[in-house]
Amino acid sequence: MSGRDRGGRGRGDRGAAGRGGYEPRGGRGRGGQDDRGGSFGPSRGRGERGGFVPRAGGRGGGGGGPQVFLPDDSAVPALDKKVTEVEDATQKVPAKGGKPDLLGVGQLSLDERLPRRPGYGTKGIPVLLWANYFQLIPGKDIKLYRYNVDIDPEVVGRKRQRLMQLLLSEGRISSFGNGIASDYKSTLICCRRIPAEDLQVNEAVIYRFENEDEPNANARTYRFKLQETGVFTVSEMIDFLTSTNASAAFAEKHEVTQALNIVLGHHPKSASSIMSVGANKHFSLQGASSQSYNLGAGLQAWRGYFTSVRAAASRILLNVQVKHSATYEAIPLDQLMDKYASANGPNLYKLEKFLKKVRIETNHLPVKRNRAGQIVPRVKTINGLATSSDGQGSEHPPKVRSFGASSRDVEFFLGDQPGSSGGGGADDGGSAAKPSSKKGGKKAGKTGGQPETKPGTGQTNKYISVYEFFKTNHGRQVRTNLPVVNVGNKANPSYLPADVCIVLPGQTADSKLSPDQTARMIEFAVRKPFDNARSIATDGTAVLGLNPQNPILAQFGISASMKMITVPGRILNGPNVRYKNNSVASTRFGSWNMDKIQFTTGATLHAWSVLWISVEGVRDAWDNGEALNHTLKSFHDALRMNGVFADAPIVPGPRIRVNDRNCDAAIDETFKKIIGHPKKPELMLVILPKADVGIYNRVKFCGDIVYGIHTICVVGSKFAKRKFNPKTQNEGYDLQYFANVALKFNLKKGGTNQSLEPAKYAIVSDGKTMLVGIDVTHPSPGSAPNAPSIAGMVASVDRWLGQWPAALRVQEARKEMVTDLSDLLKSRLRLWRKVNSNVLPENIIIYRDGVSEGQYQTVISEELPLLRQACTDEYPATDSKKGHPRISIIIVGKRHNTRFYPTRTDANVIDERSSNPKNGTVVDRGVTETRNWEFYLQAHTAIQGTARPAHYFIVHDEIFAKRPVPPPFQNAADVLEDLTHNMCYMFGRATKAVSICPPAYYADLVCERARCYMSKIFDATPEATPTPSLAGGGGRQLDTSLVRVHERLKDTMFYI
Repeated sequence: MSGRDRGGRGRGDRGAAGRGGYEPRGGRGRGGQDDRGGSFGPSRGRGERGGFVPRAGGRGGGGGGPQVFLPDDSAVPALDKKVTEVEDATQKVPAKGGKPDLLGVGQLSLDERLPRRPGYGTKGIPVLLWANYFQLIPGKDIKLYRYNVDIDPEVVGRKRQRLMQLLLSEGRISSFGNGIASDYKSTLICCRRIPAEDLQVNEAVIYRFENEDEPNANARTYRFKLQETGVFTVSEMIDFLTSTNASAAFAEKHEVTQALNIVLGHHPKSASSIMSVGANKHFSLQGASSQSYNLGAGLQAWRGYFTSVRAAASRILLNVQVKHSATYEAIPLDQLMDKYASANGPNLYKLEKFLKKVRIETNHLPVKRNRAGQIVPRVKTINGLATSSDGQGSEHPPKVRSFGASSRDVEFFLGDQPGSSGGGGADDGGSAAKPSSKKGGKKAGKTGGQPETKPGTGQTNKYISVYEFFKTNHGRQVRTNLPVVNVGNKANPSYLPADVCIVLPGQTADSKLSPDQTARMIEFAVRKPFDNARSIATDGTAVLGLNPQNPILAQFGISASMKMITVPGRILNGPNVRYKNNSVASTRFGSWNMDKIQFTTGATLHAWSVLWISVEGVRDAWDNGEALNHTLKSFHDALRMNGVFADAPIVPGPRIRVNDRNCDAAIDETFKKIIGHPKKPELMLVILPKADVGIYNRVKFCGDIVYGIHTICVVGSKFAKRKFNPKTQNEGYDLQYFANVALKFNLKKGGTNQSLEPAKYAIVSDGKTMLVGIDVTHPSPGSAPNAPSIAGMVASVDRWLGQWPAALRVQEARKEMVTDLSDLLKSRLRLWRKVNSNVLPENIIIYRDGVSEGQYQTVISEELPLLRQACTDEYPATDSKKGHPRISIIIVGKRHNTRFYPTRTDANVIDERSSNPKNGTVVDRGVTETRNWEFYLQAHTAIQGTARPAHYFIVHDEIFAKRPVPPPFQNAADVLEDLTHNMCYMFGRATKAVSICPPAYYADLVCERARCYMSKIFDATPEATPTPSLAGGGGRQLDTSLVRVHERLKDTMFYI
């Protein structure tokens, strides 16, 4: 997870990372900024250049305390009784023996591979919550007819979308009107069957651009073939969801929801004023529902809405969630270049990457209109900047002085016929200028809009600069300090000066946001929960067309409830957090501090020192080494006060000054000297002058991979900060910051920071259960083409859940299933056996992160066999005969779009500071299916924004549903929900409950650390050369040594 959406984690869970050290985030591209919380004032104005003014609609709870969303009529819908009846009745089905089986022991769900829900949770304070769902109400006997569309010749992207528009508006099926919907790719959904005779005809459509009255003379003809691929009766799905027969099945559930998604998405995708991103995110660019914010450097943020049809108990729901997206500003291209350069410097390689594939409209030719008076824009796509290798296969290649040359320094050959040129030209509104001939000689090509030289203005058959061409032919004196853009291609370039180009609106920017842009995006996206709920209920329904006026829904016989649904939740009690000598920390809002208490098990640290890094142009926190030593002495005292048995640091430690040119080499050389020190330091406290990702990445690579020394990075200004202590009435160092850094010291050296009372560990307390976390990180925007995916596994080593050593593997890019899963688990089992007197665990509970719903079955079919193979290889036959180990697999979902909002402002059900549901809120009814075992848990307190609950889905269970249920629990669902919630208080890097349970959280962190080791690949810049071991094309084997942790650290929590 990167500067990406972590729900409450992004701001609230960081704990020690946020206040006690420097842990850069970013790069994995997993999620948006939709929930980062907080609100900002409306004084920034509205529209594309400023902030936004929240619209009226929906009401808050009022006053200065917590606020809740209320609809205009202030009425909160009651729970749907029918849904509750179906949920309850489905659990009371007879087991194989014929007796009621409330636990669902031994029974499986639809495909006989996913475990059945063993009941609903019963513990906690009941609470009524809004959920960001609307109920879909299909009419009786609705049938959906699905058709696949083949286009010959094959075409993709924007052109295919345009062809689908032409098919719907002018083809034989245009008579269906609003009774047909499309994803504008390859699928049609109709409310009635297309006649067989229409399917037998491969219909021909001549391509033409939007707003054109007639196709171009050389426009291509495409043939469409439609084939019926399914007929779905929506009422059959409703019958299945309403049925209380626990073994009922409906094989077409996924296909019906996908068809409904296409129907619901057709309205926003068809509207010219709405930008659709992907299959189901829609952003209004005009009108009252549009909300935007300037991100700087040529980018603009937009607020929009995600939609997804979901099956739930007794009903079909539409999930609607607030989303944000960055687009290019719709401004003149020269202004866009200026804005980008002012923020990023004059790096032309970065500029080209930023502009590549941006669509522009030219303005140097007279305006062209159709018969209806609409403007027909002349649209081009930027292929790149001018290069000296452009058009080299032509007889008269262009002359480009250097990469990214300006209009004066790019010349092309102007032929003796209007519109003829050499291997490049100034684009004059038509198709790109073609080479006059290949080396061997063909006649000159012509542009569609031929540049005509005015009488007496110059000669032909000569080279002319882009600057002179536009001055002579169009009377435009273009700028000479900006690069020209190539709107042709490498072989047949066609050049335009930026002055005559205007960036078209609604183009998403896939580039990674800069830190400043990320901060601005957060500023725009961070909002109170009731603000997001209000946007969904007002602007969201308008943008998505969830109203009776939508002709598509009316034609299909589908309506949507005009209010979000309510669901029942429960607030679980948090556990007592314990420290040394069973001291109990006082928790409030799911957090606590370590005042006068020590770590449960303190680590021993003999030799450690400090590496002081300075950067040119950045002021250091200390004037000299003596001042630093004074701070180190106080920090050493804090380490011991918190329970770390640390010797005094080795001082003076090394100090180096780095810059962009010598950073890596200077850090490498310093670590070589550190490893050669007579006292052999085990850990280095690394002081950074500022939050610098490049320095941080190199430090971690040297420490973790190359030299085997633990490293903890802190920013000097924070480490040296002094603050007033009201207890002592004196100014001193920030002891809370020191304590947060001490958390990392203790974990890295094998200590246990906190613990729970034994009963709260449940099945783990007997010391026979190992907990495992698995995650995979993938290349993100900005990564090199050959960047791999990286799999990480962490596992507990004892009953106290204080230590979670990890292992890493490199694998094929964008492959979510873990290839070397068997070897990873073997390494964790061997470490468990080493720590636990040569005994292996009887139970293995796996929290699997990063798996989408569509991959649940793949986990069972691909990953479970690999896990079993590892156990077969490691466990003795005597254990195997006993059925050991028993395995349960729980998928942890963070990127889902389900949110809950309080309906009351009572202090016992709402977080008074953020207006989110209270920490410990669990929901397993209302938005879930009756047969699947799943629940949502918001264990944390989100300091800002809308809290994102974690979603837990059990895909395999050999442990919980087959064990006796201990009191006071009523069923296995209670047991698992309680254990998962309690574990969220055991994340060792924070003194607060976190949003996802530690196995998944730690697995995420170790994958994030691996990205640091391979930062040259994952955060590649266009001018950078990839690491040699990874460069060279798809056939090269990846260098796994880049993530092979040093032998001295591999069995530790090096990644903290």
